[in-house]
Amino acid sequence: METLGKAPIGRPRGFDTDEALERAMRVFWELGYEGAGLTDLTNAMGITRSSMYAAFGNKDDLFRKALERYTEGPASYAARALLEPTARQVAGAMLDGAVRATTRPGCPTGCFGVQASLVAGATARDARDALITWREEAIARLRDRFDRAVDEGDLPADADPTTLARHLMALANGIAVQAAGGTPRDDLQQIADAAMRSWPPL
Repeated sequence: METLGKAPIGRPRGFDTDEALERAMRVFWELGYEGAGLTDLTNAMGITRSSMYAAFGNKDDLFRKALERYTEGPASYAARALLEPTARQVAGAMLDGAVRATTRPGCPTGCFGVQASLVAGATARDARDALITWREEAIARLRDRFDRAVDEGDLPADADPTTLARHLMALANGIAVQAAGGTPRDDLQQIADAAMRSWPPL
């Protein structure tokens, strides 16, 4: 909990910014951008609004920082999947990672990047645009990896890396939506396994 009052210059903050950001990430993950009010955020973070603004900026700034934390934490499976030696293993790691990340014990179900933008009006335009960019960048990284797989002969020469990347992302996002709806992890894993039996979907 923070210390009330304005801290002297050079004095360390009276709260753990890393822990506060972790809690903010979970609020956005569970409630979405518009559903997460400032009171929800500051109560979860254990700080006042003025301290939130001082440490993280406004709600949009906090949201972007929370998205970065999610990318480097629960969603880090995506970056690791790209390091797999074959396109098939990349796809399998992506889907298995999506299942695990969207059903983590002690965390909200679903995907931060999907949940936070399912309902997004005019006031959430910046957050929605940030998430569109986030998803498109993920697709671009998959496309580049599948491009390499074609060059290496790991995928057929007539494979379309962009279509494969979007197909895989659609599957991962679908898993996230079903997880948020309460579908058990074992059932989601069966979906992932079924998708891999027809990889690549040419």
